Amino acid sequence: MGASATLLEPLVSAIERYVMTAHKLHADDTPVPVLSPGKGRTKTARLWAYVRDDRPAASRDPPAVVYRYSPDRKAEHPRSHLSHFIGVLQADGYAGFNGLYQRPEQPLLEAACWAHAWRKFYDVYVTDRSPTAAEAIGRIGQLYALERLIRGQAPRARAAVREQQAVPILAELKTWLSTTHQQLSIKSPLAAAIQYTLSRWTALTRYVHDGRLEIDNNAAERAIRALVLERRNYLFAGSDAGGETAARLYSLIGTCRSNGIDPHLYLKHVLERIAAHPINRIDELLPWRVAAQLPTAALSRAA
Repeated sequence: MGASATLLEPLVSAIERYVMTAHKLHADDTPVPVLSPGKGRTKTARLWAYVRDDRPAASRDPPAVVYRYSPDRKAEHPRSHLSHFIGVLQADGYAGFNGLYQRPEQPLLEAACWAHAWRKFYDVYVTDRSPTAAEAIGRIGQLYALERLIRGQAPRARAAVREQQAVPILAELKTWLSTTHQQLSIKSPLAAAIQYTLSRWTALTRYVHDGRLEIDNNAAERAIRALVLERRNYLFAGSDAGGETAARLYSLIGTCRSNGIDPHLYLKHVLERIAAHPINRIDELLPWRVAAQLPTAALSRAA
């Protein structure tokens, strides 16, 4: 596996270059246990997912995901991963991303995630069936109902509908949240959910005026969910090198899946060719470039 990942590294780098040229990226991370040599136990490392997927905004650009491994969750890692990216970063509230929004040269624009805000209120509702939390959930649900109607439309059309219909919903929501917050104990979970939402309001509403953006970061969460499910099949990565191997192979597998291509048949195709393939033409082996050369089953099985 390690030898294969090393052979495929130029192809993974090509996917990463493609991902980093997007106007907007989705980002998330997940813990991964890694064997800690000599200590008889595992340490907690991270796999980071960076997703390019503009299909909801009617783009024909192929979706892609690149995973990066790091031995810990220090902020220096996403800062390094995204050092050449310019645009909008859609992510959760992880503080390690803050430096990217504040970097002196070409700071990234932050787009927050309404799914995270919704989840804060949902957790409160599950705990005590709060009618106030239920109302917040319903108000946020109106925003999602609108998104379902405009999914797949061009960015300009999406922005126009949002500005006409989402803006009034958001204005009423903000007023209601502010008024409600003043009536609550500052230490209550509901107050914390409201504070989380209001403190990120600019980032949460950035999607309204840019039809290329999404209402949430679910694209990255889906990319992470695949790792969480597959993690059940192994106990840990054997080393940091094993984590790097996983990141490279997951990048190819995840990009295949998002393009409806069978990862096994794709990897077989490129492993048979990449050693003799000119490095300056590596983009010819990207999943969406070779899809037509794969057996028909490669598309039907992955769809």
